[in-house]
Amino acid sequence: MNIGEIARHTGISPSRIRFYERIGLLRTVKRKANGYRTYSDNDIAILKLIIAGQSAGFSLEDLNKLLPKEADQWEQGVLLDALYSKVKSIEALQEKLTESKKQLLSLIEQIETKPQDISCSENARRLLLKL
Repeated sequence: MNIGEIARHTGISPSRIRFYERIGLLRTVKRKANGYRTYSDNDIAILKLIIAGQSAGFSLEDLNKLLPKEADQWEQGVLLDALYSKVKSIEALQEKLTESKKQLLSLIEQIETKPQDISCSENARRLLLKL
């Protein structure tokens, strides 16, 4: 399959596919005698994995380390370690975001329930001192 076909099949632009090849994420791209690239079903799987990995928060550098040099050389332990590590990072971020949300909601409540006898600037100063 040519680059236009794989681009339509994966939803990834041809320039992006060439970029992934240039940085080594697509390692097994074959070329015809005329220099045109030909892609396999394995290349489609790799491209879909790259997109899924990026959506999960993996950098291209991370993905480059995780993807096998050859299609049949997947290292389950390495892949699982990376996935568990990413889950832990996401959980830590979730905790931080939950705490930030709690603080912001508290601040909103305090702003909304400003005592009538003080100005907005006094209330702001009062609330900032509590932070």
